[in-house]
Amino acid sequence: MSNTPYRIIISGGGTGGHIFPAIAIANALRRRHPDAEFLFVGALGRMEMERVPAAGFEITGLPVAGFDRRRLWRNFAVVAKLFKSMRRARRILRDFRPDICIGVGGYASGPMLKAAQKAGIPTLIQEQNSYAGVTNKMLARGARSICVAYDEMERFFPKEAIVLTGNPIRHDIATCTTPPEAARKALGFDPERKLLLVVGGSLGALTINESMSAALPRLAEAGIQVLWQTGKSYAEKAQRQAAGYPGIKASAFISEMATAYAAADLVVARAGAATISELQLLGKPAILVPSPNVAEDHQRKNALALVKADAARMVLDADARACLADEILSVISDPDTLASLSANVSRMALRDSDEKIADEVDRIIDNEN
Repeated sequence: MSNTPYRIIISGGGTGGHIFPAIAIANALRRRHPDAEFLFVGALGRMEMERVPAAGFEITGLPVAGFDRRRLWRNFAVVAKLFKSMRRARRILRDFRPDICIGVGGYASGPMLKAAQKAGIPTLIQEQNSYAGVTNKMLARGARSICVAYDEMERFFPKEAIVLTGNPIRHDIATCTTPPEAARKALGFDPERKLLLVVGGSLGALTINESMSAALPRLAEAGIQVLWQTGKSYAEKAQRQAAGYPGIKASAFISEMATAYAAADLVVARAGAATISELQLLGKPAILVPSPNVAEDHQRKNALALVKADAARMVLDADARACLADEILSVISDPDTLASLSANVSRMALRDSDEKIADEVDRIIDNEN
């Protein structure tokens, strides 16, 4: 093993589902190698450009954009940005001289990892979903290791490169030990009444928000407390609606997610990989409403993996406005269902994922030296 401090590039982003695992991996490596130097590479204008510096890491942005599959004529500009991003990625490699490049998915990781592979720099891919993303599938042949969270991923990736690690989750969520009653009290709720946590993802979810707006009278009548993360665009409307019901709170963003999870008896959420990993690790019963607006319909496939194990319920996005309230009331009022979902989802958890991925990074760099 070399005594020279590690130099590590981590690339990807676009949503919290890519960013939070990336930060968790970096933190695991920093705990092992305090002298290591890190550089994140994301997409200009996306949320990683704010979240990564807030977590204490340097980031640079590429002018990369995703392909528009509906309006193909717009992709001329996308291709131009891709070539510009590749040139910028090569310059980053020359200046930073990394020992390894880690890709966490999303189109932002494509130019950086492709440039690294062409330059002979080892790469590691972390795939969060049960259905692999396009970028990761394109990069897989050149990767030294592909860290996954689901079985049977050899249909997408070379079998010999696959390592089952699970998805890293935020450290504060993984280590929270606050009892439910104390968590509800800390958030300003009645400690003795059931609480529903609603999260549409880091950017919000219109279908879930509109379904919740319609469900509020029934939930209030049933005595269910609600903590509702709306995203910025729906926050003002939701807060006006929630103001009429005691025990129902709406906010654009929940900063204390560890406490929110601890307080919840039931969670309504999208089926992004990071959210599912959090539910598994915490053993939280959930109703999943997969987003239909994601590549390869991967959220529905993520949700089905849990539904088949009787570890979650699913309401399709198209059905949510009509059916979500009924499903919430059915599940949250049945202690046996809550207990069964909790036990089954907990059994699916893969723990210490950040450390397992850090093991792979160490192995790859050690083999290079």
